[in-house]
Amino acid sequence: MMPSLASQTQVEQVKNRHFYIIILISLLIVSVFLAHSFFCDPTVNVFVGVDVAYDNVEEIKTLVDEISSYANTIIIGSTGITHNLTKLNDVCEYIYSKGMYFMIYAHPINDHAALAVQRQWVLDAKPRWADRFLGLYAYDEPAGRQLYNATYKAVRDSDWFASNWTEAANKYITSMNIILNVSIQEHMGGLHLPLFTSDYALYWFDYKAGYDVVFAEFGWNYSREINVAFCRGAATVQNKEWGVMITWTYTNPPYLESGAALYNDLVLAYESGAKYILVFDTNDSYTHSVLQPEHLDALKRFWNYAKNNRRPISFPIDRVAYVLPKDYGYGFRGPADKIWGLWEADDFAIKLSTVISQLIGRYQNRLDIIYDDGLNGTYGYSKIIFWNGTILTP
Repeated sequence: MMPSLASQTQVEQVKNRHFYIIILISLLIVSVFLAHSFFCDPTVNVFVGVDVAYDNVEEIKTLVDEISSYANTIIIGSTGITHNLTKLNDVCEYIYSKGMYFMIYAHPINDHAALAVQRQWVLDAKPRWADRFLGLYAYDEPAGRQLYNATYKAVRDSDWFASNWTEAANKYITSMNIILNVSIQEHMGGLHLPLFTSDYALYWFDYKAGYDVVFAEFGWNYSREINVAFCRGAATVQNKEWGVMITWTYTNPPYLESGAALYNDLVLAYESGAKYILVFDTNDSYTHSVLQPEHLDALKRFWNYAKNNRRPISFPIDRVAYVLPKDYGYGFRGPADKIWGLWEADDFAIKLSTVISQLIGRYQNRLDIIYDDGLNGTYGYSKIIFWNGTILTP
């Protein structure tokens, strides 16, 4: 006996419902899998590794063998390697074979032979290593050089004098832009690769000068929370990426902090939202690694932590921003800091430092520090507190 048309329709409806239920369940399973992968797999949402700033190819290979199972990024930070095509290709190919990402150190140089080597290497790098080659680590600590009167600094009080904060800021940005885009990018093939650097102050102006990613330095006895607040704030408002470079605690052996302290710094960087988390590795003569078993163990423990602990989803609405006056280039590392490396700290600097210290105590890792530089709105922050006492909320 043939089923009625109504019965056939009911059967089809049941089949359709079952079909859609199966599709929805499948999508849910895929979504859960992707969410778990994104938030718990360090190879996806965070770059973890070491800045090997020494000229020793075999030692670098040994380190790569050791850490490739619990790190994914290497910075080749020694000009002894980056200016030698044979060494550079050897090291990069080895890193690539281990499935790791890498970038190379680049600095303005007058040696035409060395410049030609780096230029040709850069032109060949993307076709050869694709996305494993991240870009150029360019001109280390530019703002730090400016603040502490280094031999190479962007604005000098003699040959390029600035009479006020705004002149100093504009000249710093202009000078660094020339260094990055002409002395480095154009001279090295003009491909305009992503530019990275580490610094310990004035991150806002590094981004404005042309960097794509800036690493806030964790080192010495300086506040990690203040460095995060400055770097993350600058990256958030200027729509850039940011990271952390854990550097020396001592100028003599053992150079680096203990393994336990390193682990805590790695976790702090991760919980704060850093996309790049790296450890600076070299001795004072740039010839050998200084990583000890306790440091390698800290990296391994952190890798497992990142795999098994979902990174906090920290949107600006979860944070508070403190706004400094436009172009106020004070380092905020202590009374010895200068303003743009040109003027001594004043009472205003001490007042602002006191306020920032109080805000760090109140908001801890939820504070960002930005500048009153063409701000338009609240950028999603739950509250914006200006240096003059004005407060904005969404």
